[in-house]
Formats: sequence, C-alpha cells, structure tokens
Amino acid sequence: ECPKEFDGWTCINSTAAGTVAHFPCPYFIFGFDPTRNTQRNRGTMGTWFRHPASNKTWSNYTTCVDLEDLKMRTQVNMIYKGGYAISLAALTLSIFIFFYFKSLTCTRIQIHKSLFISLAVNNLLWLIWYEAVADNLPVLFANGFGCQLLHILVQYFLVATYLWMFCEGLYLHTLLVVTFVTESKVMPFLHLIGWGVPAILVTIYAILRMSNKEDSVHCWIHESLYSWTLSGPVLVSMIANFVFLINIVRLLLTKLHTTAQTSNENAPSGRTKKAVRATLILIPLLGLQYIVTPFRPNQGTPWEYAYQVTSALVASCQGLCVALLFCFCNGEVVAVMRKKWRQCRISKKRPWHSCSGVTSVS
Repeated sequence: ECPKEFDGWTCINSTAAGTVAHFPCPYFIFGFDPTRNTQRNRGTMGTWFRHPASNKTWSNYTTCVDLEDLKMRTQVNMIYKGGYAISLAALTLSIFIFFYFKSLTCTRIQIHKSLFISLAVNNLLWLIWYEAVADNLPVLFANGFGCQLLHILVQYFLVATYLWMFCEGLYLHTLLVVTFVTESKVMPFLHLIGWGVPAILVTIYAILRMSNKEDSVHCWIHESLYSWTLSGPVLVSMIANFVFLINIVRLLLTKLHTTAQTSNENAPSGRTKKAVRATLILIPLLGLQYIVTPFRPNQGTPWEYAYQVTSALVASCQGLCVALLFCFCNGEVVAVMRKKWRQCRISKKRPWHSCSGVTSVS
C-alpha cells in the first residue's frame, strides 16, 4: 500500500499499490477548475510514481487546467487590475481637489469625499491582494496573519463603499422629501452608517470565520459560509438605493411637470430627457450598475465570458465614473478651478506674487 503523502498542494490518502488515486483539483490555484479531478499513479511495489525528469513523486495536475478558461480568466484579471489602477488615479486626484479647495465643504461634497476615499482604498487593497496574495502560492500556504488581515481590510472597505453609496442615496432622497434638513446633524449620522456599521459587520464576519478551522485556510481566499454577514446588508443597501432612485426620478418628473405648466411649456420630451440624464448620472453614484450583473452564468456556458468581462468593467471602473461625473465635471469644482487658474495667471503677471501663495478659494 502506498503511504499518505502531501505533495505541496493536496494531501493524498494512502491507497492500494498498482492503482490510480483520484482527488479534486485544488480550488486556490489560479486557472484550476475545482470541479475536475487530478490523479497520481501508484507503483506495484507500494511506492508513488516518480517523474523521470526529476526523480520525485509526481501528481498529474494537467487535467485541472482548461486552457481556454485560463486564458479568459487571465484577461478578466487584467481588466480588473487596469480598471482599478485607472480608477485609483482618478479618485486620488479627485480627493486632492476636494480637500485643496476649502470652499468645497458642503454636506454633499463631504459625502462625496468619504465615498471617494472608501473607493480609492478599496481599489488599492484589491491591487495589493491580486499581486501579493492571489498570485502568490507560498503566501497562500503560509496563511499568515498579514494576508488574513489584508482580506479583512478588503472586505471592510468593500462594505464601506456600498454603505457610503447608500448614504449618497439617503441624503439626496432626504433633501427632496424633507423640507428642512439640519446639516450639522446629518454628517455624524452618515459617518456612523458609512464607517461604523461596516466595522461591526466585518468584526462579526472575522470572528465567525476564525472560529471555523476549515474556513481559516489559504488566506481566506475561498468563499465562506459566513459571507452572508456582509452580502446581506450590502444587498439591502442596494435595494434601498434602487427604491430611492425610483422615488427621486418620480419627484423630479413631478417638479419638471409643475414647472412646465407654470411657464406654459409643452415639451414632454425635454422633461423626459432631463429625467433620463439624472437617472444615468445617479446610477454609478448609488452603485446600481451592479444590477446588470445580478446572476452569474454557469461555468463553461456561452454567456460566462461576456458576464466576466462586464462584471470586471463595472466593478473596476466605478471609481473612474464617479470621479468624472461628480468631480471633474461638477459645476462647483469646475468653477473654483477656473477661479484658481485666473488667480494663477494674474499672479504670474506680478513678479512679487506667486501662484502658490493662493491657498484657498472662497
């Protein structure tokens, strides 16, 4: 009988000599299909097969790889990395602009700041995760505290991003529904939702996962039974934002209709265009673009590649979209930047003044 052995990836049980051991492909190796089986031959003398090139025991993992699937997943990963990197650059510049111009301090901009920070850190952590953990087998096997902590931080800022998108929807909806909003009381409440609630949820998730040894291996790279503690509240926040969006559009159409009647305008197509434009702008801010990828097709189906590419673009480019729409194309931001530019041009004409001397914009 061949003895029990660990080949570096899989623990292979002892079996009778002269037979072939079959065992599932490891799920944590990028490009491997965990639904497939691999094998190792057992010699008639009670020893495992040795590869002639290395004279070492050898497991045949070639059956684990679907080359077309590996090519697809490699391309999707490149989209994720590229999108996250571009979004991170755009978000970083946006955050700098928001903090540099002191006049951009209204509640709405403060909420944008928190969302942008959460998105930027989330994108950065995902890039670190891909490079330092997901593609690094020694780190996965070591399963150290560092990679587990990185996983927890990734989950925290991921949940925080969703809840700050919920805060965006809640605040906008409140402005339209409530006549008077006490601005001084809004931000502490929203900070509690955006930063505090994710901390509670992720703490519960981490404690539950650490309590289960089977769930605490390979840097927690695989899905867990306890992921519902995070995905449940995220789903609720997305449903709430969807309801907010519907009511916001309804209120907008009502207001546009009332305005048109007051001014004796008869252009329903114009009102519809404004409502559609507002809806399209709010979709990335509220995170509702994820509605286009609600259900994952089964692996190997014709729609899987389209789904994976769409999901990668939607997830990784959200930061770029919100930076463009709510910073670079924001009327207030454009106005203060133009004012700053004019001040710089004037200061250049005066040798005794410098552009850097203008530290704030009123």
